[in-house]
Amino acid sequence: MLKVRLGAEPHEKTLWLLNGLFFFSVSYGVVYWSEQYVPSGLASILFATFLLLPGEPFRIRAGIGAIVAFLGVVVIFSEDLAKIGGPKTEFAAAVFLLSPLVSSLSSVFVKKWGAGIHPISLAAMPMALATLVMTALALLFERHRPIEWTVTSIGSLAYLAVCGSAVTFTLYYWLLSHARASRVALIAYATPVIAVATGVVFLDEPLTLRFVLGGALVIAGVAFTAKSRY
Repeated sequence: MLKVRLGAEPHEKTLWLLNGLFFFSVSYGVVYWSEQYVPSGLASILFATFLLLPGEPFRIRAGIGAIVAFLGVVVIFSEDLAKIGGPKTEFAAAVFLLSPLVSSLSSVFVKKWGAGIHPISLAAMPMALATLVMTALALLFERHRPIEWTVTSIGSLAYLAVCGSAVTFTLYYWLLSHARASRVALIAYATPVIAVATGVVFLDEPLTLRFVLGGALVIAGVAFTAKSRY
């Protein structure tokens, strides 16, 4: 049985609070609200600014690789850029930029003060706090919306809870303890590529030249950055 001591390390409870409020509540709360009005492609491009991390040393090679990968994401979702419109899109896009900013700050805090803290502690306790915050907000602002308990909704929720949250963020914080925050942030570029590839393989979505070219740019940019000095 895996035994994880909770709250025993310096700054651990402070990081619970910072991660719970900033990374999981504000950052992802902003993402889910904004995507009601912002096309998914534009959302991926905006979140890719996550790589611009304060407090991280700037490396020319890493910067060039990040720009190439960012352009790859832009190419993949260039069609979505033509769909931008509507009365709330510009405002929602501006609000969306809070997400990568808050996420990057949270990652820097964990990198700076999270040494010796178990990744499960850094993921589980902040997510528990975020659950309380988001539940309160849902009861306050969305109590009029019906809850649909279907096989699809329950399956999606279970997948997001286990694979998309518990496993993912535990691994993410483990990686932060072993690599630069800016290198771990390259995940922001890989995620949209994997999402589109999944749609092509499992949902019979078309494989477009735009995806092939953009995916190649992302892979090249990430590889170029990953080879920069630690």
